Amino acid sequence: MSAHETSGRRTLAGWRMVAGIAVLFLAGLGVGAVFAARGADSEDTAASSETADARAMFTVAQRRPGTSSAPAQSALPISEARRTPIVVAAQRVGPSVVSIRVTRTVQTPASIFDRFFGEGGRTRTVPNLGSGFAIDGRGTILTNHHVVRGAESIEVIDAQGQRFAGELVGSDDLTDLAVVRIPTGRVPAAPLGTSSGLFVGEPAIAIGNPSGFALQNTEATVTSGIVSGVGRDIQSPDREVLYADMIQTDASINPGNSGGPLVNAEGEVIGVNSSIFSYSGGSEGLGFAIPIDRALRIAGELVEFGRVRRPWVGLDVITDRSDSVFSFTVVERVHEGTPAAQSGLRRGDRIVSLDARPVHHDLDWQVGLVEAGVGSTVDVTYRRGDGLRETRLRLEEIPSGRAERVEVLSGLGLVTVTPQIVQERGLAIEFGALIVSIDESVERVTGLRRGDVIWGINNNEVRTAQEAGELFTYYARGGESRGWVRVHVARGTRRLRSDFRVG
Repeated sequence: MSAHETSGRRTLAGWRMVAGIAVLFLAGLGVGAVFAARGADSEDTAASSETADARAMFTVAQRRPGTSSAPAQSALPISEARRTPIVVAAQRVGPSVVSIRVTRTVQTPASIFDRFFGEGGRTRTVPNLGSGFAIDGRGTILTNHHVVRGAESIEVIDAQGQRFAGELVGSDDLTDLAVVRIPTGRVPAAPLGTSSGLFVGEPAIAIGNPSGFALQNTEATVTSGIVSGVGRDIQSPDREVLYADMIQTDASINPGNSGGPLVNAEGEVIGVNSSIFSYSGGSEGLGFAIPIDRALRIAGELVEFGRVRRPWVGLDVITDRSDSVFSFTVVERVHEGTPAAQSGLRRGDRIVSLDARPVHHDLDWQVGLVEAGVGSTVDVTYRRGDGLRETRLRLEEIPSGRAERVEVLSGLGLVTVTPQIVQERGLAIEFGALIVSIDESVERVTGLRRGDVIWGINNNEVRTAQEAGELFTYYARGGESRGWVRVHVARGTRRLRSDFRVG
């Protein structure tokens, strides 16, 4: 062989290796929620109901004696020594796990040249990949919100490589959960366990597709470890996601595993893989899963209402860390005419427990309300002075959730500010249109955020959500503004403005 041929083959081999590394690296982009140890922002890692009880909705058939919702995979006979709990668990749950491929359009802000020529920003289509699993036999797939966020199309691929068009039933950014529907009877339901009573140290199996199809395989990958901790709270950098009371595991979770199941040694789903804490962006043994009990309740809300109703009692709490060892949850404010006011709670009371669960800080309080759900009644133990007292609270839906919503700009949800919403949000302005939802693409172009209150558009004062919608429609038709608007918003105690084009 000539030196030239040898050099050529080495060069080709080198390019193949570089290409392989690039594929494996790119396969993880845009998939999964990662918390960087240096404090960087979080990245993407994230039918009508017969009953409001999510567990009854999704598990009644599985609890019947003699029935099985997910038959074990057929396999060649193997020895008992090889048939470990991990193998059995993987065979039970594996057929229920799917890969999810999403496409969405991202719009970049308009440059000065775009604005000069009266044009908006540029758009491009980007993919996102994740995992999910069936929670019933009717094609209901549970996954993470950050997997399907902003999706224009959803494709679901089962373990055999069959592809189905997915319909987004509902998605909730606060709990990072979403429900997608595919044709009934195509993917068997996973056996669903419970996240209550987990033992630290018991086996945990993570199942999902971390490769992003770079391995050209559609069946899920299985990794194993233990339950490293329970009730773990992660400080989300933007406080937009409730990463609280999570299951921690050292089973390897990587970008693409998001939305897949965390399984116990009996082959039952105990959590939804959601996020990792990492120095490098890859798995380092600090993975977190949303408890399945919470996930099923949220899924029940999404299936029944298409959204998650936020519980509210008219009570603001803060975490008091004045003690160097312990922290306390203290009532900061009680709003008049609310369930909290009727319960007898006062400012300065220390919350001890919620439905017998200890409350050490405000995240414990929030998780307790979310898991109890709207319409339920909870028992609260609190300390006033040197004595312990008990009361009951009825959970209502937050006022902004009950308010009539106006959709504008194809991705901007507004409600009219009312005195009750001012109480709920602690707003510094008492009129206007509150932004309760906003698509990522609209946020990127406009600079507006959820929680902003629009109080003016161009030279017009905005008192209601309907007025905001009418003004956006008027200026979108052109006229003297050529479609450009100046929107005045209140963000906390600040007054800001944003210029962008509509229509």
